Amino acid sequence: MVPHLVTALTGPINELEQRVLDSMPAIERWFRLEWMEHTPPFYSAVDVRNAGFKLAPVDTDLFPGGWNNLTPSMLPLAVQAAMAAIEKICPEARNLLIVPENNTRNTFYLSNLAQLRRIFHMAGLNVRIGSISPDVKKSTVIELPGGESITLEPVVRTKGRLGVKDFDPCTILLNTDLSAGVPGILEDLHEQYLLPPLHAAWATRRKSTHFKCYEEVSKRFGKLIGVDPWLINPMFDKCESVDCGSPAGLDALTSRVDAMLTKVKKKYKEYGIKEKPFVIVKADNSSSGMGIMTVRDAKELATLRGTMAGKTSLQGPCELIIQEGVLTNERMNDAVAEPVVYMMDRYVVGGFYRVHAERGVDESLNAPGSSYVPLAFAESTHLPQPGIKPGASAPNRFYMYGVIGRLAMLAASYELEATDPEAEQYS
Repeated sequence: MVPHLVTALTGPINELEQRVLDSMPAIERWFRLEWMEHTPPFYSAVDVRNAGFKLAPVDTDLFPGGWNNLTPSMLPLAVQAAMAAIEKICPEARNLLIVPENNTRNTFYLSNLAQLRRIFHMAGLNVRIGSISPDVKKSTVIELPGGESITLEPVVRTKGRLGVKDFDPCTILLNTDLSAGVPGILEDLHEQYLLPPLHAAWATRRKSTHFKCYEEVSKRFGKLIGVDPWLINPMFDKCESVDCGSPAGLDALTSRVDAMLTKVKKKYKEYGIKEKPFVIVKADNSSSGMGIMTVRDAKELATLRGTMAGKTSLQGPCELIIQEGVLTNERMNDAVAEPVVYMMDRYVVGGFYRVHAERGVDESLNAPGSSYVPLAFAESTHLPQPGIKPGASAPNRFYMYGVIGRLAMLAASYELEATDPEAEQYS
């Protein structure tokens, strides 16, 4: 099923689509060479926003849930990618342990675990799900909608290795972003592969580091295909040690937001864009508990002061990222939508539209009340169609989403290399 797109298949984005399609051989070769030099994240999901005049990633998740949103037709691609990923890391792998989030009573999330188990089982691995939650004290079977079930088992650590009863895995897959911190039970493992690595967790990861790497990737890619990198890159600024509750901190933030809005306005003027610019202010990591704020005028921050204080669990200084807001021009049945691209190893394996009927085009859609409609990445009959008029082919648009997703994934590989504590030891 190909979702029906409204408005997004028209406008300046078509010129970018045409350039991407014309450059397909060069793009695929470029990615191939990059992956000879860099290791892709084990798996990732990228939120993409199509403004009609630019197409850019706004968030990259290195511990993606939501695998249950992939349709059955997407599974063969995911299984093949899982095989490739495991083969590179541990060719003789037999046992895989999935470590989920501690709060695992959400049936939607548990269905995601069942889908991951299915993918790796079909890739030739024995798969168990081991919880590090202190609340999981015995093996627990949980029934899921549709008749399926999963078994949560308490993790056991012996001789520096992690497993569950009578099960010793060579590979451990984290499906929790560890935003509350890295528990000691996951540290200093003996001859076991932990994927993704601990420094990918939100306890240490920063959005600003990722988008700095993405900025570098977008410049190189823009040069490759001859486009302004801004068309695929959201500008950003990092705001360190801001006390959201103090007048001085608020003044500093207001100044930085105003400067970012001015930069965006300049670009809008350059391209004749009539939309009103906005920026997104959010925590630089994902563990502060601070919400995402849409700001169209720096003066709004004065009225937001109380709101900001209420949206952050931090007392005193906090790290913020000020990101150029990217509208979403996508619609599904009149509801605002954004594509989410799912990848494993270096391959796009599927995706879906995140749809929210109660959110605006300039707001985050990753919120309670969102729903999910599959993208047609894996339909064999929906491969890109060079020569088709830009905007007339949904598969061409999906290919472009996949390119942007892979650019963000490449940026994540740069990011993980740059922040690897072991690499720093030997540099």
